[in-house]
Amino acid sequence: MTGIRKALPDMKTMQKKIDLVLYDLDGTIQDSVPLIVESFQKAYEIVLGECTRTVADLKSYIGRPLRDSFERHDKETADKLTEAYLEYNIRRMKEGVVPLFPGVAESLAMIKEKGIRQGIVTAKRRDSAMVTIEQLDIAKYFDVMVFGDDTARSKPHGDPLVEAARRLGTCDMSRVLYVGDAASDLLSARDCDASFALVGWTMMPKDEIGKLGPDYVLSSLDEIPCIIGYAEL
Repeated sequence: MTGIRKALPDMKTMQKKIDLVLYDLDGTIQDSVPLIVESFQKAYEIVLGECTRTVADLKSYIGRPLRDSFERHDKETADKLTEAYLEYNIRRMKEGVVPLFPGVAESLAMIKEKGIRQGIVTAKRRDSAMVTIEQLDIAKYFDVMVFGDDTARSKPHGDPLVEAARRLGTCDMSRVLYVGDAASDLLSARDCDASFALVGWTMMPKDEIGKLGPDYVLSSLDEIPCIIGYAEL
């Protein structure tokens, strides 16, 4: 699962079919999955004294609203776990432990220079997401940012993608490409008829996501202009 997965049409005759490229944040733009898992584990240790959940189980909730991760518990316990998670996670993020993936900043800058509109759509709440967005100085690359608390329904529903497109005046979701690293990202794109590109550096089970049939698999964000017809391979 490397390189551009879908066969591309003749670039000489192809008309631009994508008006907007949207990106997930965690595991796609920034290398934050290790900290997310660490934060889950610490929250359980703080609240319940130990974490008995596997890393694979915890990873399966990445990309969904944080409260979904604790839905197996009663409300009081879930509230305590959520509070402990956020307190630990935000403190660690402020310490600068979350980097961008290699080459991402350069790719985002190149794509922006080509006049391609870009945006962030994440299940993270605004206050949490903005910690690293500001630290990593990446807001300048995006025309829109939609967070988990901006829509009534988050991923895997398509509502956040539709909201991002709406803010930029795009009504036809078939002209939107969503770039992500998890099954919830793919399902969100499918729910609103957007195209989906899986990043090849995903830390999620590639075989499971592959069975869902992503439209593209990227080895680099530099391939995005090729996909949408702005450049040749």
